[in-house]
Formats: sequence, structure tokens, C-alpha cells
Amino acid sequence: MTKVKSTTVLAVIHNGEVAIGADGQATMGNYVAKSNVKKIRKLQEGKIVTGFAGSTADAFTLLERFDEKLNAYGGNMKRAAIELAKDWRMDRYLRKLEAMLITADKDELLVISGTGDVLEPDNQIAAIGSGSMYAQSAALALKKHAPGLSAEEMVRESLNIAADICIYTNHNLVIEKIK
Repeated sequence: MTKVKSTTVLAVIHNGEVAIGADGQATMGNYVAKSNVKKIRKLQEGKIVTGFAGSTADAFTLLERFDEKLNAYGGNMKRAAIELAKDWRMDRYLRKLEAMLITADKDELLVISGTGDVLEPDNQIAAIGSGSMYAQSAALALKKHAPGLSAEEMVRESLNIAADICIYTNHNLVIEKIK
């Protein structure tokens, strides 16, 4: 059975604003299974936003676990991410999940992977998924050469550039902000 996969999530912190966005495409093998998947979720009454790439069912499992960890650790995003990564690496069932998460609050971005990594990306830009390097490159350029743009505008433009290049990324964008 071919797994449904979802791609290209980008988060940017710029001038005190946090924005995270994703395209809407889910692929199954080599065809588009759905074009309007919502890969961005708000948690903790909107104080934390997450985005996922990878197998959709696996990502939802991880999002549920991450939300449980947030509740267990009083909304402390970094602690919840570290505890999720530890479980993900140690638990036999979780270890088989194929997804990655970006989490963001008003102060920081984290990338959580199934290998036990919790990364704080450089330049306050995080990207995951098949179009991630296109989106990240565009965001880096915009941050450097168009600092007057908002974080939301940077995310939108960068994801659109990724969608123009990556066949697994489309222009059906969902973007959320934290101020």
C-alpha cells in the first residue's frame, strides 16, 4: 500500500512576528491524491502552531502526542518537543512513523525529527518536506534583501516559489501567524 505523503512547510520569525505556512498537496506514489490538505495546526489556544510533512497519518499521531506533552509540561514547547523526540526514538511503534514537525511559539522555532533531533534552526527560518530547500532558500533571500516584508509575506512568497519549482508542492497555501 502506497502511503499518502504531504510536503513543504515553512516557518519564519521576523520583526517580532511568527508565521508558518504549508502547501495543500498530498501525493500518493506519483500522483496527487488531494490538493487542499491542511498541514498547519494551532495548539495551546493558538499560542503554539505546528506544521507537518511526511505521512499524514503518522503526522497526526505525532501531533496528538506533542499536544499531550504540551499539556503535561504546562505549554513549555521546548520541553514538550524534547520529550516527544525521546519517546519517538525509544518507542517501537513511534520509531516507525515517517513524519517531521515544525513547532513555533512567539519566541522560537523547532524542527522535530524521528531520529530524536530537536533543532533550533539558524536565521529563524525552518523548513521541512520535499520542497523545503526551495522555500528555505527563498526565505533566506527575502530576509536578507527584503527586510521590510512581514514574516507572513516572506512565508507566502517563499512557498509560492517552492510551488513553482517542486512538483510535490502546490499553490493552495495555509498560513497562520502568532504575534
